[in-house]
Amino acid sequence: MISLEKVDEKELSDLCPTNAISIHPVSIDLGKCTFCGECALRFPDKITFTKDYKLATNDPERLIIKEGEDKPIEVNPDLIRSEIHRILGRSLKLRQISAGGDNSCEMELNATNNVQFDMSRYGIDFVASPRHADGIVITGPITQNMAKAVQICYDATPDPKIIVLVGTDAISGGIFAGSPAIDRSFLSNYHVDLYIPGNPTHPLTVVNGLLDLTRKLSEK
Repeated sequence: MISLEKVDEKELSDLCPTNAISIHPVSIDLGKCTFCGECALRFPDKITFTKDYKLATNDPERLIIKEGEDKPIEVNPDLIRSEIHRILGRSLKLRQISAGGDNSCEMELNATNNVQFDMSRYGIDFVASPRHADGIVITGPITQNMAKAVQICYDATPDPKIIVLVGTDAISGGIFAGSPAIDRSFLSNYHVDLYIPGNPTHPLTVVNGLLDLTRKLSEK
């Protein structure tokens, strides 16, 4: 005999097109979530979306929100490489790569430097050349025709360098996950320093995540 609650949870899981929702217990992976909100509309007693913009982390496990747990999503300072604080803590220059993105996250990244958010006041800017950058910011699922370009851009960035994934497509492939048109092998070869979820990602989430990565110190 199957209880009504378990039937509802299975329906909730099946509702998600990107398999972001799991059951036993109910959980949602923000790295896969498209933030369409359909699950919250259909099952408001199970899932509610808040207005919290602090969603960035360097630990992908922290992107998984589980039923019954009330933990903030934040950067784990113990996982931050020491050279990031030592060299990049006060000034950060980034090269953004649109690796097959739909231009939504790209537009939000542009907005980080408008008058409302003014990310450059913290010493964080986007630059035109990877040779002038401290790291790369990837948006989009990384299509086959952009995979080599991502590698070239990364190789041209001087050490030490960071990798930041912005948006659902970059973090997990989003709705394109498993498609033969994408090639995400690059991400299997290198350490990702920061995951910034969203579809698209809010500028405040970007600013907060980058500041946490470069300036948050371990309490040990």
